[in-house]
Amino acid sequence: MRVNSAKAKMLDGQPAFGYALAMGSPEMAELLGNSGIDFLLLDRQHGSWGEDSTITALAYLSNSPAVPMARVVTNSYAQIGRLLDEGMLGIVVPMVDTVEQAEAVAAACRFPPKGRRSWGWGRARVYGSDYPAWADAEVFVAVQLESIEAVQNAEAIMAVPGIDGCWVGPGDLALSMGIHPFRAREYDEHRRALEAVVTACRNTGTIPGIAGSTPDEGIEYAAMGFQFITAGSDIGFLSGAAAAGVAKLATSHTIGQES
Repeated sequence: MRVNSAKAKMLDGQPAFGYALAMGSPEMAELLGNSGIDFLLLDRQHGSWGEDSTITALAYLSNSPAVPMARVVTNSYAQIGRLLDEGMLGIVVPMVDTVEQAEAVAAACRFPPKGRRSWGWGRARVYGSDYPAWADAEVFVAVQLESIEAVQNAEAIMAVPGIDGCWVGPGDLALSMGIHPFRAREYDEHRRALEAVVTACRNTGTIPGIAGSTPDEGIEYAAMGFQFITAGSDIGFLSGAAAAGVAKLATSHTIGQES
């Protein structure tokens, strides 16, 4: 059995922090998986993950304390099932605006009678022969609320049986409100929408989550009441550290210019 320690932490009322992985690098997944972070989210929607690299990353994470999760491309029964069968212990589904869409997510993630996930699994066999006995309890299922329509329907969406939590996309939410994502923090109505999601989750006993880009944002969102929080990404850490290094080098030497 593989215990979903991130889910257990959230159910205990604590925030769980994760890093988003977009580079499609199993080696990066292995490195960050042993950093002490609670979970890793392989981004199959916007990232560069393919089938083979996803399976390799899961294998590399077998001895990692970080819980492997993935965001699917779209609300697809087939895509969700494949990632669960390979051993993902968390699924995030983008652009869920209605109860019906949330019901489809829950059905794809849960075995009958709770849902209609197909009986059978592939690489998830590494978790043991008892996998089907505990999978429904340990897999964390989150829908993305990333439009003003989703916020307005949030309480009804989060009340759908089989949905454990959400993961707000603050950028897409801002766009749906006519706000440029880079300026979202300037608008009180955007913050009120985030607060409305937290309230909806509290009212339904589910986990409020959000996509953060940095550890500082992660801390800020946790203070707002969010619990399922990404607090950085492989691309962000690598490019940020590289740029900081160049800036430091430039204080004493001229680099990046033709001699």
